[in-house]
Amino acid sequence: MRRFILPACIAATILSSCGENKTTVDEQDGLSTFNVDSLKKNISILAADDFQGRKPFTEGETKTINFLQAQFAAAGLEPGNGTSYLQEVPMVRIATKAAPGMEVEGPKGKFNLKGFDDYVIWTDKTDSAVSLDKSELVFAGYGVVAPEYNWNDYAGLDVKGKVVLVLVNDPGYNSHDSSLFKGSTMTYYGRWTYKFEEAARQGARGCLIIHNTEAASYPFTVVQNNWNASRLRLDNRGKQETLCDVIGWVSAPAAKKLLTAAGRDSSLLTTADKRGFKGETLGLKLSTSIKVETTYNKSHNVVGKITGSKHPDETIIYSAHWDHLGIAKPDERGDSIYNGALDNASATAGLLELAQAFKSLKTKPERTIVFLAVTAEEQGLWGSAYYAQNPIYPAAQTLANINMDGLNWYGKTNDIIVIGRDQNELEDYLSEEAAKVGRVISYETHPEAGYYYRSDHFNFAKVGIPALYTESGIDVIGKGKAFGEAKKDEYTEKNYHRPSDEYTPDKWVLDGAIDDLKLFFQVGKRLAFTEKWPEWKQGSEFKALREQSKSSTK
Repeated sequence: MRRFILPACIAATILSSCGENKTTVDEQDGLSTFNVDSLKKNISILAADDFQGRKPFTEGETKTINFLQAQFAAAGLEPGNGTSYLQEVPMVRIATKAAPGMEVEGPKGKFNLKGFDDYVIWTDKTDSAVSLDKSELVFAGYGVVAPEYNWNDYAGLDVKGKVVLVLVNDPGYNSHDSSLFKGSTMTYYGRWTYKFEEAARQGARGCLIIHNTEAASYPFTVVQNNWNASRLRLDNRGKQETLCDVIGWVSAPAAKKLLTAAGRDSSLLTTADKRGFKGETLGLKLSTSIKVETTYNKSHNVVGKITGSKHPDETIIYSAHWDHLGIAKPDERGDSIYNGALDNASATAGLLELAQAFKSLKTKPERTIVFLAVTAEEQGLWGSAYYAQNPIYPAAQTLANINMDGLNWYGKTNDIIVIGRDQNELEDYLSEEAAKVGRVISYETHPEAGYYYRSDHFNFAKVGIPALYTESGIDVIGKGKAFGEAKKDEYTEKNYHRPSDEYTPDKWVLDGAIDDLKLFFQVGKRLAFTEKWPEWKQGSEFKALREQSKSSTK
């Protein structure tokens, strides 16, 4: 946690640091617009059962995008995509029906793993069926090829046409070795999406990740939501894609069964934590199948804007994903609607609060403010990925992205948590705005979870746009850090990606959410008037992308 001592000029009514700004703006302008009651109302609407969990391609999507368009118009926002509030996102829904079991054949005979209980598999391919037919199983460590870390788990390993078994997270996490990768802080190499991508590049037919609750940052029950469910991807017909036939997870007990059948034990897994690790075949063959049905359709991002008075071609983008998981497997109460109240009806409602605040400004923003509610985040950040690949507003002319994914539901906090420490100057802007109201920034308490790669801001960062992403603070006023941490842990354990993520008025305290929204507003207001653009910091992997983006427009 860091406190910043501010120069005297910041305490004045100029929105940004000494000399950055030529326009004097009342810092209080717009703040009174934020309203707990309207935030509650919009969360309750978006998270209601009749929105059916807001899954793309469903009636829930239709209701959601209609509601957001009406709210954007009521707030006085202009359509953000020409004359429309919508940006079409061509997608494919891949519905899978996996065989109930997987046969494992080894030197000691055959046995079966049970689908859902022992493993969860699916495919990103659009063939009518995919299968494993006595496919050889190979242990490939973490499944990472990272030249900058001098690491290659596939070195000397032939996995073409085979199934790789890999560990989640990075070598530095399990080994507790800070010299490996970024130690306990997850890199993109630790994300499950990367594991599947790299296995495909290596020619593997399948990839199975060994689940570990701490290393993944969520229990196996979250993985089980994917069993025989439908998944969305961008419609990439006509484009070259390399994909595995079968991808998924195995539970820790199932992984133990596989190792035992191979005549090995968990000590094999620890060898992957050391430099010089060599992958090996396990002498096991796997057989199973998946039937596939595909539906091509279009989902939608919802976009509104306030055109800048002085630099209309320069933009600041606020984003939040409107989607959730729809109707799926019932929980122990028999509830099958995954309402997604916190994730992410809360931040979608927060977009509406921000829109109303900017629209109320007495001095109109000099740069264009864009409010972007994206689709299909839960399926792989696809709505923001499509926007980044097909931007309405060029990346080189976009100053910043401020992304929200879950607002504070448990009360006012002294702190607000930055995800992705020392990435760009937006972190410093947020710190300065927080200090003005007696708050501080702190940093993610679980960097091993890799949250910087798990929400929509990541796709903006990948095209060079400085992106700010935060979590709710934990230092709850009058109750302390232990209380805030317990609330977060409770949500992850009991409600994350479960039907129980519902809006409960008697339990939700949203004044802390309003405080955080005001900080996001003040950072964006500063950007709307300042002459200085925010930059990536030295050492950020995204700094070069920004420089390339700008140079390509010259």
